[in-house]
Amino acid sequence: MMYIVEWGVQEAIVVDVMVTRTQKIFVPVRSRAVCKIVVADNKIKVVAIDASLKVVHESAVQFDKDLPEFRTESGVHIHDDQLTITSPTIMWVKALDLLLTRMKESGFNFSAVVALSGAGQQHGSIFWKDGSEKVLDNLQSDCPLQVQLKNCFSIPDSPIWMDSSTTEQCQNLEMMMGGPQQLTDITGSRAYERFTGNQIAKIFQTRPADYERTERISLVSSFGASLFRGAYVPIDISDGSGMNLMDIRTHQWCQQALDACAPNLDKKLGHLVPSYHNAGSIASYFVDRYGFSPECNVITFTGDNPASMAGMRLQKGDVAVSLGTSDTLFLWLEMPQPALEGHIFANPVDASAYMALLCFKNGSLTRERIRNLMADGSWDVFSHCLETTYPGNDGNIGIFFDVQEITPSAVGIHRWNANGESVSSFTPGAEIRAVIEGQFLAKRLHAENLGYHIGSDSRVLATGGASCNKSILQVLSDIFNAPVYILDTTNSACLGSAYRAKHGCEGGDKVAFSEIVKSAPAYQLAASPRLEAHKIYTKMLERYKELELQIV
Repeated sequence: MMYIVEWGVQEAIVVDVMVTRTQKIFVPVRSRAVCKIVVADNKIKVVAIDASLKVVHESAVQFDKDLPEFRTESGVHIHDDQLTITSPTIMWVKALDLLLTRMKESGFNFSAVVALSGAGQQHGSIFWKDGSEKVLDNLQSDCPLQVQLKNCFSIPDSPIWMDSSTTEQCQNLEMMMGGPQQLTDITGSRAYERFTGNQIAKIFQTRPADYERTERISLVSSFGASLFRGAYVPIDISDGSGMNLMDIRTHQWCQQALDACAPNLDKKLGHLVPSYHNAGSIASYFVDRYGFSPECNVITFTGDNPASMAGMRLQKGDVAVSLGTSDTLFLWLEMPQPALEGHIFANPVDASAYMALLCFKNGSLTRERIRNLMADGSWDVFSHCLETTYPGNDGNIGIFFDVQEITPSAVGIHRWNANGESVSSFTPGAEIRAVIEGQFLAKRLHAENLGYHIGSDSRVLATGGASCNKSILQVLSDIFNAPVYILDTTNSACLGSAYRAKHGCEGGDKVAFSEIVKSAPAYQLAASPRLEAHKIYTKMLERYKELELQIV
């Protein structure tokens, strides 16, 4: 059996955009069934699945509803400045105990779990007070976790990914590193307000005494693993990539970045480990209180985005495209080219490779607006227009940024005809094809900017609402010159945590991750590239690149 836990809050711009950020934990089990606990959409959720990946148990704790004493909205507190956003650390602790208690009352067999891992919302941080590891090491099973740990946090409200109060710290970090591109070249991303290094810098500057009495700083992922282990579990290299502090090539902390954020930070963060690292056996608290086997291993947790990549089972040369409210790309990279747009992380399933993440804010809402205007609100009519117009759209190109775009940073609706002249409108059919071609040309362009190369074995794995539209997927296949496959990946981060738990349990770097997931449900072929269409789009991509530069 496999087991996953996830603490989460709503996500605004990244991954699916996962519409929720979370912390997930996965676990393989003696019976070879799998149990996953997932925190998403303002809740911590557990899903147990058997060896065939069939769900056999589900339960959840909703922060706002089940823990009203913390007075959160969507699991968070928004402070008066509207920029500072936190979650009560002890709420996450209490939610875990409540969830496990409900599972025990339902008759769940914890003794079947042989290994455990998980995932958490990226960037969030937990500040452990001096002496807290001794408390973790001596947890008593007759007393709830939140009672024993209530005084263990020097910062009781954890900064989370939604926080945007650290602009000053971001500017300072980029300056100290020699500029945004220099920081990106080392850490994989330019400075972002939500990234953990900048959050730590703010804590040090505004609450120096609390920083001084902090003995360990965890990410949400390593925090969850530490609870189960009864000791501090290291940050993994994939989640650690989202801090603006780690050298993505050496998998070590960048001392220059650490020094720019706060003193003695390396000691407070601890060392880094691969995402498949086996942290050791589960704490006796969980054995005695819930019936876990004392031999159950805790595999290092990671972030929700890396876990999603593992859940989608990306391989070398693959790109996953999540077609949701915002569109998100996950890329498997061998030779990354860090750029100011997007993020590059250490790969969660292959320490010698990388993953990249790109988010495009103008996704399904833009597609739906064009559908409503040009296809009478009908997807059937929309698809018919795609099928009856030609690849290349007779030279017409459109860029549709209804709201401020992330990749690239621009806004507005722009149309050009075959002569390169700016025009105010297209015919309905041309408008529909222009929005789809424009969105996918942008994805290919910015993926290649980060080092992605289309190879003979490349695949596009499509998820999200638009992945059910074969006409849209045909354009995607033609532009990327790769077959497009689909699979229900609703619980991709949870499944990824489960897969990683098994990976770590069975040897980590001694066994290929592809071997671990080879029996998972197969992707279904949805579209194959057409040679002539790809030739058209390769030329069109150069035009699109030039036009995009004009509006940035």
